[in-house]
Amino acid sequence: MRRNPVAWAALVVSTAALLSSTGVLRPMPAAPKTTPESQRTAKALSEAYESVAEFVRPSAVQISVQKKAPKMTGMRGLPFQFPNPGGGNNPHGTPNPRDMKDLEEMLKKFFGPDGKPEKQQFGGRGGGGGGVGSGFVYDDKGHILTNNHVVENADKITVVFHDGIELPATVVGRDAKSDVAVVKVDNTSYPPLPLGDSAKLKVGDLVMAVGSPFELSQSFTTGIISATERNTVGINEYESFLQTDAAINPGNSGGPLVNMDGQVVGVNSAIVTGSRGMGTGGNDGIGFAIPIDMASNVADQLIKDGKVHRARIGIKLDPLTPVLARQLGLEAGVKGILVGEVVPGGPADKAGLKQGDVIVGYAGEKILSIPTFRLKVASSSAGKSSEVEYFRDGKRQTAAIVPAPAENVVFDVEREQAGEEKEEAAAEPVKTAISDFGLEVQALTPELVKGLGLEEKVKGVLVAEVKENSAAEAEGVKAGDVITKVVRDRGVQDLAGVKEFQELAAKSDEISVYVQSNKAPGRFVTLSKPKK
Repeated sequence: MRRNPVAWAALVVSTAALLSSTGVLRPMPAAPKTTPESQRTAKALSEAYESVAEFVRPSAVQISVQKKAPKMTGMRGLPFQFPNPGGGNNPHGTPNPRDMKDLEEMLKKFFGPDGKPEKQQFGGRGGGGGGVGSGFVYDDKGHILTNNHVVENADKITVVFHDGIELPATVVGRDAKSDVAVVKVDNTSYPPLPLGDSAKLKVGDLVMAVGSPFELSQSFTTGIISATERNTVGINEYESFLQTDAAINPGNSGGPLVNMDGQVVGVNSAIVTGSRGMGTGGNDGIGFAIPIDMASNVADQLIKDGKVHRARIGIKLDPLTPVLARQLGLEAGVKGILVGEVVPGGPADKAGLKQGDVIVGYAGEKILSIPTFRLKVASSSAGKSSEVEYFRDGKRQTAAIVPAPAENVVFDVEREQAGEEKEEAAAEPVKTAISDFGLEVQALTPELVKGLGLEEKVKGVLVAEVKENSAAEAEGVKAGDVITKVVRDRGVQDLAGVKEFQELAAKSDEISVYVQSNKAPGRFVTLSKPKK
């Protein structure tokens, strides 16, 4: 059978096209053209990263935290506030169904659907119930360095090492002002990381960020130092951040930022997200780490004394604007800070500083910004004289100034605030621990009774806190519940108050109580002491 030549040609063309599309006839791309020297350089860099990672791995840890429920302020003595408790046609403050729904939605921000804290990863600033952060072995005594915001308000801290070993940890000390914290485990066999010199870092230096982003332990990312002395970020009271483009994500907080010698040069602390905020969003190439020089100074004090000692000279700091500089008779280009107020009898007052002076130097270093000056003074040794350089009436002058302990130099406004805080603390309800049953209770005041929507004659105790893994938790008792009755002498009796409940619990191995809740009808539960 003869075929049309045109048909044969079409068949050949279509077959060739098919083979080409499947890659059979497609030419293979040539290997990239790189010189042997560039290949050796790339391989050397890769091997350097591998060596640093292998060296750091045994000292980098994951920190799992279970946190106390965040305090929601409402009427005094009430551990939470009903949304709009007395609004609309609800003059007595009794929660209506809509209010309760709003409260439920509010609580879901802090707790999961089963009432237990949800996990979060701390990368910038973490929130409520618990989370996962990072840290590193600081010394051979079991101390772990991390961020304050990772372990703040922690009920339970677990440190997970590179080999999977999990150890409970206790807080040695925390410093919220610098966001540094130290926790301790009993095991001291893991090697501490050597500390570098963050003051010698330069923009462009290679670094690696280590941590547990999104609970992915032992994660390493690489980058460079993008900037140093970022002290106007506004996260901490005392800050002089290293900025890096090494990826820092939620969960990296507290982990080490290391140089190519495997030395810690910073503590990963925060990120800038696409929403222009400091938070727990994804990495956008802008991360911040606390310089190790600053972090180790704080850590050493926390380990030694459990707190940080800072110094003050007693001046209120104001920015020096170009207009103010001109009006004060300063030459164009002079940088410094303006003395806005002087504490009478404080170190600055004794050194002769006055309102309107412009400070341009301290302890031999130039002063260009308020955060820099605040940090330098705070880090000074109290009682040790330093030279301060300033302008007055357009003339440069110097004076010797002796910083004092921060707690000894207080402005009047701070005294007033401290007094208000003491009054508020004194008004807080006293909580009593019923330890064997895992409860903390407080008096059920008329104000609480009204706020909880109970009958005015109801007496009993308010459950302020329920301990984890306790008998009370096992029976579903929750903070905010009210215990109004007890089973005693073969009958059900009203519970008068905290003292009666405490005495009854002290002499009973098990106790049956009637629990009332906002969310459900009242019920009897039996609490038993743990067997020894």
